[in-house]
Amino acid sequence: MSAARAVVFAYHDVGVRCLKALLSAGVEVPLVVTVRDDPSEQQWYASVAATAADYGLTTIAPPAASAPELARTVSELQPDFLFSFYYRSLLGAPLLRAARRGALNMHGSLLPRYRGRAPVNWAILRGERETGATLHYMVERADAGDIVDSQAVPILVDDDARQVFAKVTVAAEMVLTRSLPGLLAGTAPRRAQPILPGEYFGRRTPEDGRIDWRRPAREIHDLVRAVAPPFPGAFAEVAGERWDIRRTRLSTRTAPAAGLWLFGADGEVCAACGDGGVLRLLSAANGSGALDLDRLAAALAARPLPLG
Repeated sequence: MSAARAVVFAYHDVGVRCLKALLSAGVEVPLVVTVRDDPSEQQWYASVAATAADYGLTTIAPPAASAPELARTVSELQPDFLFSFYYRSLLGAPLLRAARRGALNMHGSLLPRYRGRAPVNWAILRGERETGATLHYMVERADAGDIVDSQAVPILVDDDARQVFAKVTVAAEMVLTRSLPGLLAGTAPRRAQPILPGEYFGRRTPEDGRIDWRRPAREIHDLVRAVAPPFPGAFAEVAGERWDIRRTRLSTRTAPAAGLWLFGADGEVCAACGDGGVLRLLSAANGSGALDLDRLAAALAARPLPLG
């Protein structure tokens, strides 16, 4: 019996690991469709194009996934499956119809929670304690098709987005690897996905990283770790200048006075937030570079700074 054929749309770490999982299972991949790297974006993740080249696979990076010529190209290859692994565009109906046995997507959340963009960042931002990866059939509506399988991973209280994304990448590889035998045999489970209200999330922008010190300490901590580098990062105005707040930790300290304050205590730089909770600043920078927090803590112990 001939090997199953799959056209793969992929990008990022999940794209690399899932492409390798297909090849490891003996799936024939006549075409890999990927995304051109954005020169303005920090490339901290693995390259699908480089991985495909290493395996001698035909690879293209078209300007738009909706172009009619792309649908024709894919259809002419007569793939059994079409897979999307963190590809950055929604695939339209002509492409989905080209797969004789189904078109499937790997999404970085536990669907039906966190459909849409940046699911890892949103899950951290909203204080979730777990997320994961879900393999599901694609329909024209984003992240809404029948679910094949999913795998949960924990989100620890100080995990940042890159750390959680690494866990989600492993979860995605696990889900695909254990689902492939059933998909190839035509016996994989398939359950309808309920579409929950309020669970579709859009693209985030750098401005979304602005800190409001009036918010609870835990909420600010979740924002900092949700957008920590290599993502655009959290920032705030402190003493009239912009500070990039790169890493924080929840503290049991008590603020020296009611209100919003940046203060020093026992060599630590701390922020008193809107709910009376305190955050310890572990890494921060201003326009001149990284802040010397030991020196700053000593200065703030004598003279706290108001925040906001």
